[in-house]
Amino acid sequence: MKRWLSGFLVLLAGAAGAADFDYGLKAQRVADGVHAFIGKTEDFTPANGGNIVNTGFIVAPGGIIVIDSGPSRRYGEQMRRAIAAVDQRPLVLVINTHHHPDHFLGNQAFAGVPLAALPGTIKGIGEEGNAFAENLFRLTGDWMQGTEVVVPGQALRAGHQETAGRRLRLLALAGHTEADLAIYDETSGVLFTGDLGFFERAPTTPHADVGRWLAALDALEAITREPGFRAIVPGHGPVARDAAPLRQTRAWLNWLQMALRRSAEEGLDMNETMARAIPAEFAVLPLSASEYRRSVGHLFPGVEQEILEPAR
Repeated sequence: MKRWLSGFLVLLAGAAGAADFDYGLKAQRVADGVHAFIGKTEDFTPANGGNIVNTGFIVAPGGIIVIDSGPSRRYGEQMRRAIAAVDQRPLVLVINTHHHPDHFLGNQAFAGVPLAALPGTIKGIGEEGNAFAENLFRLTGDWMQGTEVVVPGQALRAGHQETAGRRLRLLALAGHTEADLAIYDETSGVLFTGDLGFFERAPTTPHADVGRWLAALDALEAITREPGFRAIVPGHGPVARDAAPLRQTRAWLNWLQMALRRSAEEGLDMNETMARAIPAEFAVLPLSASEYRRSVGHLFPGVEQEILEPAR
């Protein structure tokens, strides 16, 4: 009886926390003028409202640059208030690193601020944004109330960009999606990887090209060897002061690729592949089992076709 009552009270507390739709956003200082909002290492649930993502902002001399806008209109609105509590300068730019919903569905809250992304991300949000929003509503419920898709209007390209007096290095990469933008703030030495970097959380792969992703990780790790480098803000997981998020993501992808190829070579089907054991170093990561199963569903058919089809 006591166990049942305890469980009921936990559920009741969770419902009460969700009822006020407060994401509890608190800016974490990463470096001078650079802050991040660190999400939970969980999957989307009605309890967390989709707050499983890292977003951030850079305080430049002429205004504030926002990196990703979160999973909902409510998140974006709360993010704006949390930013204003740190610095009152005007918002001058919102950058979406890629087209997955937890990174752009807060755009609506930044009316009047230019929204920017790579051309491939703009295309992806335009084509898939509404379906993403509907799916997130199913997963998180009323946290999404009033959220509408807003497509960025400014196309970014790789190279250096001076924004509000801050020099940014934009890296147009791919692998997690068709268009993945990483942002290196050369003033502070902070690298925002978007979802090319996961840390202490298993990576997601719904649009992944593992080979291109591994190449992108190599390009990002080269930045961590530069003299001015200070920190990484990954797309998911805690801030790091070294290349650990990139190395952990690379290790997972290398293992995943090897495991899928081995299964295909051994003639295993998808269910048998999903039943494979996850190595201990990865099994401890949050969501490792569920993300592995999803990755088998996303990637195994292509690997199987590559291995089993006769050479032409």
